[in-house]
Amino acid sequence: MRFFVTGEQQRKALINALVLMFLAYILLLWLSNGLMYFHRMDLTPESVIAYYLGSEEQFTQPRSYEGMLEVSHFHLFSMGILVLTLTHLMLMTEFPVRLKIWISGLTYLSAISDEAGGWLVRFVHPNFAYFKIASFLLLEFSLATLLIVVIISLIRARVRLLSNDTD
Repeated sequence: MRFFVTGEQQRKALINALVLMFLAYILLLWLSNGLMYFHRMDLTPESVIAYYLGSEEQFTQPRSYEGMLEVSHFHLFSMGILVLTLTHLMLMTEFPVRLKIWISGLTYLSAISDEAGGWLVRFVHPNFAYFKIASFLLLEFSLATLLIVVIISLIRARVRLLSNDTD
């Protein structure tokens, strides 16, 4: 990270390439997150309710407390690390501070909300399915925005590096 803080990313093409490869990997994670969501349910409240509360028509059981706890345990850690890493990378960009604050806040809020949404549908009220859908969409949008902002910044730095080499 010191490469970003000290401005050495201008002179260090390797670190830029490594961060871009990391972001490509995270782009695949982002894509698989969406695919997993749509494999289990869609953007209708009925599908979210059926997934968490079970469905007699589809012969599915409600999600168990233990199963949801296990998934949440892993997700809370992994999403926390992912969001921390992406927001940290974004903080080192040249984008306006206000934009950085909004994107960071929305990403953390949406990650926590997305995880809480399933619990709310399962154990509080089925109408939280709307909240779950909105949280998922906001999470996907905010992660995509983080990826795009950091990628644009790194590409700009790379272009500046290449143009300085030709001068």
